[in-house]
Amino acid sequence: MGLLESISPRAIVASILLLTCLVHDVCARPSPEPRSAWVRKGPGRKKMADHIKRAVEGKRPRSTEPSCVETLATNIAAPKTNIWGELSHVEAAAVVQWLFAQPELNLTVTDKATAWDNTILLVESMRPNKTDALPYLDGNATAPTKYAHVVLDHRATESPYYADILVGPLPVDSTTTKWEPLTFPYTKKSGGKVRNLDADDVALYREWLLVIGASVADITRDLWNGTAMGLANDTLEIWGIDPLWQDNGRIIRWDTFWNLPTDNFGAETLLPLGLYFMSDVTGRDPSKWKLEGWLYNNIFYETTEEFRAAYWSPGFVKNGANVEGDWARTDQQGAVPPLDTAYPPTQITPAGTRFSVDMQQKYVEWMDFTFYIGFTRDTGMALFDIRYKGERLIYELGLQEALAHYAGNDPMQSGTAYLDTFYGFGPYAFELVPGYDCPAYATYLNTSFYVAETTHTHISSICLFEFAADFPMQRHSTSKYVSVTKNTHFTVRSVSTVGNYDYMFSYTFFMDGSIAVEVRASGYIQSAYFAHNEDYGFQIHDFLSGSMHDHVLNYKVDFDILGTANSVQLMTNVPVSKRYPWSKGRNRSTMALKRSFVESEADGRFNWDGNAVTQVLVVNEDEKNKYGEYRGYRVLPYTGTAHLTVKHSSNLANAAHWAEYDIQVTRQKDTEPRSAHPYNSQDVNDPPINFAKFFDGESLRKEDLVMWLNLGMHHVPHTGDLPNTVMTTAHSGIQFMPSNYFSMDQSRQTVNMVRIDYGNGTTSNVATFGQKQGNCSLDFEPVEPDLYGYTGDVVIRKFPFDPNDPYYETDSIA
Repeated sequence: MGLLESISPRAIVASILLLTCLVHDVCARPSPEPRSAWVRKGPGRKKMADHIKRAVEGKRPRSTEPSCVETLATNIAAPKTNIWGELSHVEAAAVVQWLFAQPELNLTVTDKATAWDNTILLVESMRPNKTDALPYLDGNATAPTKYAHVVLDHRATESPYYADILVGPLPVDSTTTKWEPLTFPYTKKSGGKVRNLDADDVALYREWLLVIGASVADITRDLWNGTAMGLANDTLEIWGIDPLWQDNGRIIRWDTFWNLPTDNFGAETLLPLGLYFMSDVTGRDPSKWKLEGWLYNNIFYETTEEFRAAYWSPGFVKNGANVEGDWARTDQQGAVPPLDTAYPPTQITPAGTRFSVDMQQKYVEWMDFTFYIGFTRDTGMALFDIRYKGERLIYELGLQEALAHYAGNDPMQSGTAYLDTFYGFGPYAFELVPGYDCPAYATYLNTSFYVAETTHTHISSICLFEFAADFPMQRHSTSKYVSVTKNTHFTVRSVSTVGNYDYMFSYTFFMDGSIAVEVRASGYIQSAYFAHNEDYGFQIHDFLSGSMHDHVLNYKVDFDILGTANSVQLMTNVPVSKRYPWSKGRNRSTMALKRSFVESEADGRFNWDGNAVTQVLVVNEDEKNKYGEYRGYRVLPYTGTAHLTVKHSSNLANAAHWAEYDIQVTRQKDTEPRSAHPYNSQDVNDPPINFAKFFDGESLRKEDLVMWLNLGMHHVPHTGDLPNTVMTTAHSGIQFMPSNYFSMDQSRQTVNMVRIDYGNGTTSNVATFGQKQGNCSLDFEPVEPDLYGYTGDVVIRKFPFDPNDPYYETDSIA
C-alpha cells in the first residue's frame, strides 16, 4: 500500500479525512482519467448519467415491479417551504463563485491548494433563528431571509485557523450579498475563529510520523516483521490520540503502531501493537518538533537511543502481535443454524404505503404526525416542526454531538476522547442497504453536503417506513371478549459510519402520539493492547483488550407544548408514613407523589433518579385539561441512557460539558442553537462553544425551553464484540409520551384493532371496525432487493460549476 493510500483513520489525518482530505488531495478520489476509463469500461457515459439522474431523483432502480401496489410514498406538496433544508446545487455554486471573487479572502481552489493556502471547507444553509421562523410557520409572514454558513480554512499564516462566516442574503446578488464573521451562536468571542491544529497534517505524517517509524524500523521488523516508513510494502500504520493534548501552549501527541489488514475488512482498530511514542508538535515548523519518549510494556524511555539499547539487551520482554484472521472478519463463518437457509419472515405493504412525502421539501405526513427533515455536515439528519393533529409538539429534534471517551493504562486509550462532529455525521451517512438497514419497501430520500467546491449527494441515505411491531399497542381479555390493537409505527432512519463505528439513528412515531429517539451502534471497536490493561477491560483475543469507553450522544429537543411558554415539572414517588382518618390513629407506611418545578437554569442540570422514581414532564401551566391537570409530554428513557463517567476530563477540559448530565434544560435563545461546535477539539480549554456558559440562572417557568438529552452506553467490549459490536445490545433511546395532553389514548382512533366476543366455547362476533382487505390478490415470492443497484455517493463539481459531469465518490475515514 502506497503512502497516500495508507494515511491513517481518525486522529492522525484528522481534517484530511473529512474536509481537508480534498484540500490535500490524499483521499481515494477518482481523477478524470479513471472516471473516463470507468465510463469506457462500464455502461457508457449516457447510461451512467441516466443512472445517476435516477438515483439523485430518489428513484431506486428496481429489478422487480411490485406485484400488488406501488410501495413508494404518496407525493404531496408541503404547506410551507422547508426553511431548514439544504442549499440547492445552483445556490451552492453561486456562493462558491462569489467567495472566490472576494480578494480579501485570498482563496485557492482546493485541487491546487497546499498546506499554506486558504480554502473553502464547507458551504451549507444557515438555519434560521427560531424567532424568525415561527412567524412564518404559524402566520402569514414571509420566509426568513436565506443565508449560507461557510467554513474557511485559513492556512496562509503562521497561526492557521478555521473561520465560520455568514454569506447572504441569498440568492447571490453582486450589490446586496455580503459576508461577515459568524459569531452569535458561540460562547467564544473570537470573530468566528478557532485555531486549526491539523493544518500541517500531511507534513506531520510524511515528515514526522513516518520518519520516526523509519528510525525504529529495525525494532518493528524484529517485533512484527513490518515497517511504517511510507513505502509501498509497509505493513504497519501509525496514528494516535484525539484530541491532541493542549498543555500550557504546547501541543502534545501520543501515537502508536497498528497492523494493516491485507484483506478488504476494516479491522485495523483491532490490531494495536503496543508501542507508543510521545512528541511535541507545537507550531508549523517540523524542524522544531521534538520526540519526547517511548513507551513499551509499561516502561517509559526518554529517547530512541535509550529504547533501542534496552530493546537489544538480553532479557528484554517482547510481546506478541495482533494479526488479522477470521476472528476479525464479518463474513459468515461457523456451522449454519438449523433451517437458517430458509427465507426468514418478512413484512410487506399489501395496501401500499400509508404516508406521504414532499421529496423536494423533505416534508412528511403519517397519520396525524407531520414534520420536516433537515440535514447538515456536522450532525446529519434532524427533524423540525413536529406536529400532531396540527399542534406543534417539538420545534427541533436532532443530534448535537457524539462523544466516545476511552480509558486505559496506555496513553493512546487514556488520551482519546473523540468528538465526532469534527469528522461529521453528514459526510458518512452512506447509502442504506434495502432489506437490511431498512425494510425493502421503504421510501428513500437523498441528502447532500458541499465541501471543497463539490456537492456530494448521498443516494438513498434516509429511509422512511411503516412497521408492525411484534407486540400490540393495547390488549385486554375477559371471560366474554378479547380486545387487541395492532402497534403500527412509522420510522425515519439514517446510518453514519464515523471511522470504525456505525451509528444507526431512528426517530419513531406511534399511534398514541408518542415519539421515540434511538441510536444503535455496530462496527469495529477501537481496541487496546492487552499488556497491563486489566483494570480497563477484558482480554478478548490473544494480545487484545476491549478498551472501556463511554458513548454519550447529545440531542437537542426544543419543545413547544401548546405554545412556547413551557415548564419542566418533576413528579417523584416518595416513601411516606401517613395517618389517615380511617387508619384508627396508626401511621401507614406507603408512598405518595411529590411535585415540583425546575425553577431556573441553576437547577437545570440533573440525572435520572435511581429506581426511575421521578417523572420528567414538559407542561404548559396555562393549559389544563377539564380535570385541572397540566397538559404536557413526559420525557423518559426508552432503553438505557448514559452520561460521561469521567469527572473533569483531562482530554476535554471545557469542550464537552454537555456530556456531564442526563438531562439539561435551558431557556431557548437564538444565540444558543447548538450545544457543541465541530472544532471544539481544536481548543479544548477555550472552545467555540462552552456549554457550561449556557447556564446563567435564567428562569425556566413558563418560558420557551430547550432540553439537551444524553443517550449513550457504558461500553466494556467483550468477546461478543468480535468481529463487530452488535446493535441488539449497543442500544440507547429516549421517549416522549403524552401526559394528560389528550382526554384519552389516541390509538383508539385506529381501525387496526379487533374485538372478539365469545362465550360457552363459541365466537359470537368479530368486530374489525372498518378494516379493509387489500384490494388486489397478493402473489408474494420472497425476492431479495437488487443490491447491485447500490452505487455510493454522487459528486458534482461546483467551481467551476459542472453539473453535466457527475461522478461517483464515497469517502470514508477508515
